[in-house]
Amino acid sequence: MVTCSKTGMYYARGQWVQADGEAPTKLAALGFDENAVKDAHTGTIAYGILQAHNQSGAPEMLKLKFDSMTSHDITFVGIVQTARASGLEKFPVPYVLTNCHNSLCAVGGTINEDDHLFGLSAAKKYGGIYVPPHLAVIHQYMREMYAGCGKMILGSDSHTRYGALGTMAIGEGGGELAKQLLGRTYDVARPGVVAVYLTGKPAVGVGPQDVALAIIGAVFKTGYVKNKVMEFVGPGIAELPLEYRSGIDVMTTETTCLSSIWCTDEVTHDYLTVHGRGGDYKALAPADLAYYDGLVEVDLSKVRPMIALPMHPSNVYTIEELNQNLEDILHKTEEDCAALMGGKVRLDLVSKIENGKLRVDQGVIAGCAGGMYSNICEAATILKDHTGGNGEYALSVYPSSQPTMMALMKNGALASLMAGGATVRTAFCGPCFGAGDVPANGSLSIRHTTRNFPSREGSKPGSGQIAGVALMDARSIAATTRNGGILTPATDIDYDPTIPPYEFDDSSYRSRVYSGYGKGNYDELLRLGPNIKDWPAIQPLPENLLLKISSYITDPVTTTDELIPSGETSSYRSNPLGLAEFTLSRKDPEYVGRAKAVQAEEAARAAGEGNADLLERIHQVPGCGELDWKQLGIASSIYAVKPGDGSAREQAASCQRVLGAGANIAVEYATKRYRSNLINWGMLPFQLAGPTPFGLGDYVLVPNVREALAGDLSCVKAYVLSLEGPLEFHMSLAPLTADERQILLDGCLINYYKHG
Repeated sequence: MVTCSKTGMYYARGQWVQADGEAPTKLAALGFDENAVKDAHTGTIAYGILQAHNQSGAPEMLKLKFDSMTSHDITFVGIVQTARASGLEKFPVPYVLTNCHNSLCAVGGTINEDDHLFGLSAAKKYGGIYVPPHLAVIHQYMREMYAGCGKMILGSDSHTRYGALGTMAIGEGGGELAKQLLGRTYDVARPGVVAVYLTGKPAVGVGPQDVALAIIGAVFKTGYVKNKVMEFVGPGIAELPLEYRSGIDVMTTETTCLSSIWCTDEVTHDYLTVHGRGGDYKALAPADLAYYDGLVEVDLSKVRPMIALPMHPSNVYTIEELNQNLEDILHKTEEDCAALMGGKVRLDLVSKIENGKLRVDQGVIAGCAGGMYSNICEAATILKDHTGGNGEYALSVYPSSQPTMMALMKNGALASLMAGGATVRTAFCGPCFGAGDVPANGSLSIRHTTRNFPSREGSKPGSGQIAGVALMDARSIAATTRNGGILTPATDIDYDPTIPPYEFDDSSYRSRVYSGYGKGNYDELLRLGPNIKDWPAIQPLPENLLLKISSYITDPVTTTDELIPSGETSSYRSNPLGLAEFTLSRKDPEYVGRAKAVQAEEAARAAGEGNADLLERIHQVPGCGELDWKQLGIASSIYAVKPGDGSAREQAASCQRVLGAGANIAVEYATKRYRSNLINWGMLPFQLAGPTPFGLGDYVLVPNVREALAGDLSCVKAYVLSLEGPLEFHMSLAPLTADERQILLDGCLINYYKHG
């Protein structure tokens, strides 16, 4: 179904040649000389697009500017506030502000709509595009209106992926968007590129989520494509409609890749033409010779309906395999979930087995992955003249945009779904992050959405609640609904997969979207609701940094949803200190109190009231015997094995920072975007190899840290201040650009721009 090469690979006029000692001879036989082989890395689609957007003149160290950007209502207030504090005068590129994440939450009274109106006022002031609530989820709007061949788009959402339309899109933290708004660049070393070679044709009943989950299951745990570009090539592409491609593409985020890109063809051209943008098409394909850092081969004909069990998209099985081994697999999943939740609550899945089959409690088809026209059309066909019954099981469907909903209304798909008992909502991302269709305690929800991390569906383990989400394709969710909530692959259903032609009607956009790019009025006043607060003042990096470990997390991976929960808490996103109260609240509820205690220690130090006994322990460190509190700064830090998987939300870092954090210490960082968020908020992203020499509550001194930033980042000396005396150990920092070093020295991105 899915295999991965163990070496780099050359793609030579449709043939694969392994990058080993025999490669030059084999490539010479195909007509490629030594120079062609040397330059083969320039033959990928990704290389050409990246260099076309590179401002550095150095092909290995990129400084990228994007064609457009996009943010939703969890992130755009903070981004605009950061850029505004740094001298923003106008949006230099089309910047789309959508309102798809908190449009149905009632938490906090008026604060959600206050943020929406802030977005509209910012679009008017700086010249942006404002998409009101309920009209579209962020990525569907960008697919319909902005993605095009050879373009690059930057979004403050991790699922910013439009590769199927020939656009290299990157999801990043808000700091990177603020840089673009201020005319700066996105700086990154040229990423590796991994080919995803598609062959065959999917069976009827196998959907894009099935293909995506099969790929995620094959590559996530090994980090095969981490921080690389996934480039989709091969004859199988021609067998896939455009929305099917987009459904696979949007899920590439869950592999931890940096971006994605696909070969384009007439199918791409037809999609763009239907959306009134045929001029945005151009053919994209690798050169005659292209070098890839790896090869993922996918035989589409062998992909079967898949399920990703709680609590990660990589926890994948075929539905057939699960049904054949229900008790063993569900028991293992229960144990894995219990370990993730620290034993606080337990998800009971085995009890859901009825007569040898798995009964689920809820179905949801929604968002940028599930809510597309073709997914819902096939789900409606499968469910036609059938019902999920009037028991506990219920199905909810969220079309991804108003034009999608209008097309589904016109072809009768929505009527068919409603007749079968499904309820239909407006465009909303809530089920993807715990703000819509929160299942009952103990329930198992099957969803065609993007993630199934712990509490991502909205449960609160700290209150004794737990629920689980299993990711599936809309087709198998419809088949399960048709079978009354008994897990059923869509390949078991005999149905006609023909999808009625799609007609794009943008009248709702023309009626309601504010399109102000290039028409900003700087005299326009921003609409600031009472919850919208400026960022608090942040101090620069001290000469000597004393860290106190305020959370110690040993899970193999820590998600951004664990660092700062999504769902209802995100309603406080525009109030930095208010949102910070929820930091690690579901993973380590004591963290905020510990961090505030460290913050109080720093305040006492700054007031000349530092702890004398602690200073005496610092004096025991070699070379630090003469330090006084004026030469030190105290900050909290978390330790985690691999933090930052999942969402691009910068709040995962900024909430730690406003509570006084100065660093993270990790074995590795799950994604580039989380590490970038740490840097943009002035937090040192330390890495540690080998045994951990400290524990929760320990002090770690990093002497001469400002000087260390200018030196060898591969070896940063530090000391644990144990009661028996200082214990020396070493940490490292992955390579930093000159700008990133200065941001860390200045304390955060805002300070960096203030200093000039």
